Amino acid sequence: MNFDLTPEQDQLRDAVRELARKYGHSYFVGKAKSGEHTTELWHEAGRLGYLGVNIPTEYGGGGGGITELALVCEELAAAGCPLLLLVVSPAIAATVINKHGTEEQRKKHLPGLADGSQKIVFAITEPDAGSNFHRLGTVARRDGDDWLLTGRKIYISGVDEAGHVLVVARTQDSSTGKLKPALFIVPTDAPGLEKSKLDMEILSPENQFLLFLDDVRLPADALVGESLDAGLPALFAGLNPERITVAAMGAGTGRYAIEKASDYTATRKVWGGRSIGSHQGVAHPLAHAAVQVELARLMIYKAATLYDAGRDLEAGVSGNMAKYAAGEAAALAVDTAVQALGGAGMTTEYGVATLLGAVRAGRIAPVSREMILNFVAQHVLGQDKSY
Repeated sequence: MNFDLTPEQDQLRDAVRELARKYGHSYFVGKAKSGEHTTELWHEAGRLGYLGVNIPTEYGGGGGGITELALVCEELAAAGCPLLLLVVSPAIAATVINKHGTEEQRKKHLPGLADGSQKIVFAITEPDAGSNFHRLGTVARRDGDDWLLTGRKIYISGVDEAGHVLVVARTQDSSTGKLKPALFIVPTDAPGLEKSKLDMEILSPENQFLLFLDDVRLPADALVGESLDAGLPALFAGLNPERITVAAMGAGTGRYAIEKASDYTATRKVWGGRSIGSHQGVAHPLAHAAVQVELARLMIYKAATLYDAGRDLEAGVSGNMAKYAAGEAAALAVDTAVQALGGAGMTTEYGVATLLGAVRAGRIAPVSREMILNFVAQHVLGQDKSY
């Protein structure tokens, strides 16, 4: 059992950390408050090869795995720059296309995803279906050689930044008549596709959208994979990377908050000559949060290692546990940091309250803590399905 990173992973972590600190949380907040995107950071990360670490070298990537992408997500977040589209584009879309797309789809999309010149976002959630993808209302039907997509999607990140959206729909199997999932690569400027920005109480450079698909016409090669049989495995291929990288982003955010609070409490003196951090009432909550973040990190990299080894079932359990642990730890760390800083914790200048909305959302999305507990109860503890 080895808990050490490889030399190459160490170098990647240090390089990403250096880049992230060059930009920092003030850059992230400035972009979010002005309604802009973190374009400069994204393009520099792409030019340096950090966005494509999990993409095969033959398509312009680094040839690594989700472990390497988790390192990138964590270190950017640890500098106060949690980039949500890292989860959506390199983790989900690139993994799905690489594992289950056609060779033409890989050649067309993976190089751009690797260098950051292309973004593909992901659309599965619907207003009425929630976490139950079996009840998806978005339907794809044949029209000659083309496909027509109709339906609605909600909480779709970064549609305004992306050239394509990976849409999960349901199709009818002609042999059985049953509906089965299928994934389509849809241009965001396709006729019949409309987007409406959602107002969110989260400070983030990435926007959320409601999508309307009204008979969006797509060519046959928009379907991910060679046939409809690729739909279900393609869908599940993106879920473990999503949970692992979301968890890594949460752990990085927790590290950032604890570091900011620790620096403050170690130097703040209001009761004689002692720092406020010397008091257990201040130090112990921060120490507790640090323990929770570190425990979450252990599960994240266990899950990433299992996933990269091809042990999908075990990675599914660990990935869900990692997402749960990191969501709780990040929320705890940011809240504890705000409390330790007192009034300063609520200011923009000190840069911790600016993350409250994001870490709270991390306990809900992309899968809620309650659904993860349902999963663990059923698949780990052997309990009857409760929903």
